[in-house]
Amino acid sequence: MAAAARVLHEQGVERTTLADIAQAADVPVGNVYYYFKTKDELIQAALSEHSAHLDQLTARLEQMTDPRARLKALIETWIEQRDLAARRGCPTGTLAVELDKRTEGDLDAEAGALIRRLLDWASGQFRELGLPDPDDLALTLVAGYQGMSLMANALRDPGIMSREGDRLLRWVDTLQPPDRNPSPRTR
Repeated sequence: MAAAARVLHEQGVERTTLADIAQAADVPVGNVYYYFKTKDELIQAALSEHSAHLDQLTARLEQMTDPRARLKALIETWIEQRDLAARRGCPTGTLAVELDKRTEGDLDAEAGALIRRLLDWASGQFRELGLPDPDDLALTLVAGYQGMSLMANALRDPGIMSREGDRLLRWVDTLQPPDRNPSPRTR
């Protein structure tokens, strides 16, 4: 499954064959055919791998007690992946875009559901901070990540991930909940 996720990210959905996956996993091609009868089953395995990675990441982040620190650690994780993003873009985002171009199947919806899970997790962090419009803030954060991944990939510049990631870190620091007990106005 890890080899499927990696090769699909490196080569794209249309250019990847079951034989490519077998070679990357260092197993006979017959083994791949035994477990994955179709390319869609292989893509499903890659989506499962991305899902497991997201689960591991958010579980690790949940060990932190402060939601702001969790959000910043997420951004720092994205920055650490700058070289990969510059070469191939976001693994889940690029897969979602590629799958959307296919006429058969509904795997694009499954990729979108995976991105939705990230949005929901981020929204929960903003909500825990007591910020208004947590869903919109989550969308801004994830869109920022997708945008910086796309630009780093298109321009082959990992520095974009660093600069835009730093901008997102500063943005998260500026977000404050509304003052619940404003001082009375003086006349």
